[in-house]
Amino acid sequence: MSVQAGIWNFDGRRVDRNAIESYSRRLAKHGPDGESTFFDGCIAMLYRPFHTTSESRLERQPYISPAGNIITWDGRLDNGEELAALLTDRPSTMVTDVGVVAAAFDRWGSDCFAKFIGDWAFAGWNPKERTLTLAIDYMAIKHLHYYLKGEKLTWCTDLKALVLESEDQFDLDDEYIAGYLAYNPSPGRTPYLQIRSVEPGHSVRIHAGQVASSAHFKFKPRLKIRYKTDAEYEEHFRHVFRQAVRRRLRSDAPILADLSGGLDSSSIVCMADDIVARQVCEASHVDTYSTFDLGEPDGDDLHYLTIVERKRGRTGYHVDLAQFPNSILPDTTSFAVLPAALNASLEVQTDYEKLCAAGGYRIRLSGLGGDEMLGGVPDPSPELADLIVRMRLLRFVRRTLIWSFQKRRPWLYLALRACALLSPAQIRARLTAEGNVAAWIARRFSKDFNLPLRQLGPLQRFGFWLPSRQWCAQTVAALSCLMAARPLGTSDEVWYPYLDQNLIEFLVAIPRDQLIRPGERRSLMRRALKDLVPEEILSRRTKGTASRRPILAFSERWESLASAFDSSLAVNAGYMDHAALHNAMLLAKNGSAPELVRLLQALSLEIWLQGAVSRQLLRIPRGSCKRPQTLFTTPLDRSSQWKPST
Repeated sequence: MSVQAGIWNFDGRRVDRNAIESYSRRLAKHGPDGESTFFDGCIAMLYRPFHTTSESRLERQPYISPAGNIITWDGRLDNGEELAALLTDRPSTMVTDVGVVAAAFDRWGSDCFAKFIGDWAFAGWNPKERTLTLAIDYMAIKHLHYYLKGEKLTWCTDLKALVLESEDQFDLDDEYIAGYLAYNPSPGRTPYLQIRSVEPGHSVRIHAGQVASSAHFKFKPRLKIRYKTDAEYEEHFRHVFRQAVRRRLRSDAPILADLSGGLDSSSIVCMADDIVARQVCEASHVDTYSTFDLGEPDGDDLHYLTIVERKRGRTGYHVDLAQFPNSILPDTTSFAVLPAALNASLEVQTDYEKLCAAGGYRIRLSGLGGDEMLGGVPDPSPELADLIVRMRLLRFVRRTLIWSFQKRRPWLYLALRACALLSPAQIRARLTAEGNVAAWIARRFSKDFNLPLRQLGPLQRFGFWLPSRQWCAQTVAALSCLMAARPLGTSDEVWYPYLDQNLIEFLVAIPRDQLIRPGERRSLMRRALKDLVPEEILSRRTKGTASRRPILAFSERWESLASAFDSSLAVNAGYMDHAALHNAMLLAKNGSAPELVRLLQALSLEIWLQGAVSRQLLRIPRGSCKRPQTLFTTPLDRSSQWKPST
């Protein structure tokens, strides 16, 4: 979680050192292992490290390459050895990741980004061409945001620091809000109209005050993996999954892994244990972190995660959420730069940060992406649509009937869903449940920004790809958009084995029926890991959802929640309908919330808007003629909202 920032004055004015020092103080909690800077008249670059590998402790950034390029690099380069072998003319400069990256940039320029595998963010200044290049990984696990104002460009890893250090008021980006409400954030955008982010898998080149963006990552359309037997697919999956976990055990700091008792987190933990036992990684061991709520009707996570712990012979850290206050309201004493998830407890986060500090944990392994990419939600529509495209109609009928029996759905319903995948997106938005917009979204806003279409996910062109391959690629695009919209953490760096680029490319290239089969949810994963993961975990059906606590909170905190919407910014801005939203909240208060996740999202947007406007960071949205009532009691002076790390 190292951080970087920079300032470039196009008009040639020298960069004020105090401005860089201010950025450094604000970023100290994210990069606590020192600071280093580069100044060259009109440009300045800052780097604050957060060391997670032994190699990173050898780095000195900003890094000056043999060709004279100035580089800051935040990330983990997973294929560094392979790249170094291609750059044998400069072996002495390639001891660290940033050394390999710099040599690659010297030789190939921006073409080098397509060769990088890992989680990374790059900033490179070419003093000869007076050009700045910003780039991030294909999944936007690392971020870079930039603000172009007149003759000045500022960029930073942390959006919050960029917003607060600018000392400006920003316009609200309606395009971002539309994407946020559709669960499909627009890539490259932030809530602040004037601030942009580098898009997932893209690089941005700034020269002579002009900004140009280009993609460096694309799926290989002709890459198809076909084997004769299931065993060959299983062996290949074990290889790429093992590689994905091993890459994320490259750390000389203690590692935590989420463990919920589900298949995704349990598989990561079991694979990590096997890798450590064979001593083929830098990490000495992996500890686990588990949260659960015994009060939830379906809250059986503790039972299943205990099974994994018995296999490991080691108990992890347990957090019973029932011991913490039940609230869906966020901490309003500090500024959230993005609309944040409401169903989170400040006390839980504080407790976790204390754990990381006491144990020296700097890395956490997350199972995010496993459900989406490995068939956690078994939808046969892509497979059935493939059969239609390939004119295998008899097999289509047979498979539809089999799936109908397994899912207990009418065969006609499944057939129509498969046909809908082949129809134009505008028609699909009308025919499928995915296009249904929440009742409290203002109709005009929904129409102006085509929310039904946005809710289908990223709409990209894939030529003549089979529907199942398009489905996988769109899922990856949706995940990258969600990762790009994720705020920067504070206590550790999160690594995602299921988002490993090589693993994802394998899953996109294999037949869909390897991932899910009638009666075999997550078929490939369960078959491949049967000798590694406990049978009770492999045979677990689905995890329960945690809905009791947030629904109770609607009743317990009703007065606070209702007052938040007495004079709603989201309503005044034209995003939501007040009466419909109030009715939905009232239903939740009475224990009925069929669209709970979307409702929490709407509340999050309102509370975030109030926080940003009360701190004078956003201009009051259109239609609002007075400052609304707010939950916030903190001063409006920005300087009082943070304290430098000591």
